[in-house]
Formats: sequence, C-alpha cells, structure tokens
Amino acid sequence: MRPSDLARGHGISTQAVRNYERDGFLPPAERTASGYRIYTEVHAAALDAYLSLVAAYGHATGGRIMTALHRGGLDDALTVIDRGHGRLLRDRETLDAVRTAVDHLTTRSDAARPDSAGPDTARGPAAVPGVRSIGELAHRLLVTPATLRNWEAAGILTPARDPATGHRVFGADDIRDAELAHLLRRGGYPLEHIATVVRQVRTAGGTDSLAGALAGWQRRLTAQGLAMLDASARLGHYLSLLGHPVHRPTHLP
Repeated sequence: MRPSDLARGHGISTQAVRNYERDGFLPPAERTASGYRIYTEVHAAALDAYLSLVAAYGHATGGRIMTALHRGGLDDALTVIDRGHGRLLRDRETLDAVRTAVDHLTTRSDAARPDSAGPDTARGPAAVPGVRSIGELAHRLLVTPATLRNWEAAGILTPARDPATGHRVFGADDIRDAELAHLLRRGGYPLEHIATVVRQVRTAGGTDSLAGALAGWQRRLTAQGLAMLDASARLGHYLSLLGHPVHRPTHLP
C-alpha cells in the first residue's frame, strides 16, 4: 500500500501517516528504489491499533504503548495499559462514592441540611444566619479544627475571612463541601482525590446539579471502557502479526 492508501482507509491525512511512522507509532516502512514508502498489512494493523489506543487512553498514552512495542518492550507497553485500566477503575470508584455522598446530602431533611439556619447559626463570628465558625463546623462533623485547616490546605475548603477578626467563616457552600469531604474521607479516599471531587461539585453548581451530571459521567466511563475493549482486540491482532500470538493462560479452564 502507498501512504495515501493507508491514510484513506483510516480517514486521516497522508502526512499524518508519515508523522506516525516518524514518531515510532508505526514500524519503519520499506522503500522502493525511487524512495517511495511501501506499507503492508502489518502497518495497517499498527495504525488500527494506534488509533484505537488513542480513543481509549489518549494520544500520549497511545504513543507510549506503540513506541514501547516497537523497541521490543512488550512488558513496558502492557504496564502502561494496566495503569490506564487502574485509572478507569479509580474513576468508577470515585463516581460511586460521589453518587453515594450526593444521595446522602440531597435526601436529608431541610432541618438537618448543613445550609439550614438552626438556632445556633447566628452565633458565628460574623453573626450571619447560615454561617459557622471553624469550631462550630468541627463540632458538627465531630472532627477537630486542625482537620478542617488541613482540608483547606488541600484545596477542599475555601472559607472566607471575617473582615473584623480575620477568623475563618464557613457559608452554605463551604459546609456542603465539608460534609461531602467528610463522607469521602470516611470512605478512605486521600485528600487530593477528595479535592478533585469537591471541585467537580463546585463546577456543577452544587449537589443538585451534580446529581444530574452523574449520568453523563457514567456514560463517559462506559464509553472509555468499551474503547479499551476495542483497543485490546486491535492491539492483540497487531501483536499476532508481530509474532506475539495472544494465548489464553493455561491455568484457566
């Protein structure tokens, strides 16, 4: 096949095919006496595999997998793939944790919601209904003020400051974020992971809006999982052409 044949069959430009070969995503092509590239079934399978890997793992990761294979690092390539599956699993676990936390927060009664103004909410440093001091919020969550300061340092909480005293003041959104962080922390999630989830809540505009976005998040994870399956099949075919036939492990029935 000519470069144009390979490009046309995959809906990309001829220059893209040349670039992929240059970058090591495709094996080197032989040349005719006049210097024209000659592509074969192996190159077509390599391009199939690479493009499917890009869809499943992204351009950078897809490129690392292919270059590792072409330098003889099969186990290195498989390790990159394993890491990709690990990230997808963590994303699924995070989605489950967020869904549980959002369900918990949105189904509480108005009297028990963190943004409801109970009789003690006017005793905060700014004496504003619905605003709590660090001590009041810590008491509500049964944690220490030092824990809340650690969450702030991690980017989970972003309290304002009382202009008169400089003390931290936690409004309704801050209290919601603290409640969500508390639930995820009890589930064993590290602070940096919780900070990412809380930012997603803020971006979505609160737990009610986030609850509506969870279905879209689930669809994206499902699409990525299916893309990984497709990439595995195409990569397995390419490996078989390279002399690495994929066998079932002997310990399986």
